[in-house]
Amino acid sequence: MLTFKAVKTLILCTIFILTNNLFAAETCSRVAVINYQDVLVDTDSSQKGEGLRYHLEKDAIAKSYLDTYQEGSRIQWPNAILGTVGTGMVITSFLTASTNNNRKTFLIGGLTMIAINFLMARTLERTNEQNLLTAIDEYNKRNLPKIFFSASGEDENSDKSDYGVSVNKEWSF
Repeated sequence: MLTFKAVKTLILCTIFILTNNLFAAETCSRVAVINYQDVLVDTDSSQKGEGLRYHLEKDAIAKSYLDTYQEGSRIQWPNAILGTVGTGMVITSFLTASTNNNRKTFLIGGLTMIAINFLMARTLERTNEQNLLTAIDEYNKRNLPKIFFSASGEDENSDKSDYGVSVNKEWSF
């Protein structure tokens, strides 16, 4: 029998997963402006940035950054495994006896793994997005027509701030 606390945790996890999927759907409608025309940046769900390939192929450096961007946007198996293990631990915590001390361990460990996985995935996504922006900048330096693209979906002159979460580590010796 599920307790009130377990049901509340299950609901929170479901909201977290649904919210994450809503943000993923948002990236599929990104648009760049080329010659005063809107061009879809992500024409296919499996190849992000493919809508700009026709223009970015004209410049070898820009094309290499686009290829790097597309490599980085593929499924990262360590993230998938970490998320699956974390979800498995949370589900296991719901299925163990309420008197068992391992229940809390599984729940906290699973939620921690899911949170770490989320932070890692968002950080890698943000870092990889910089490759697309660099590809567009390199193309715009040497070619016409210019590509106008804002990764946040807002106009560059807009006052709206783009808040996000990322993890950074600097090494100094």
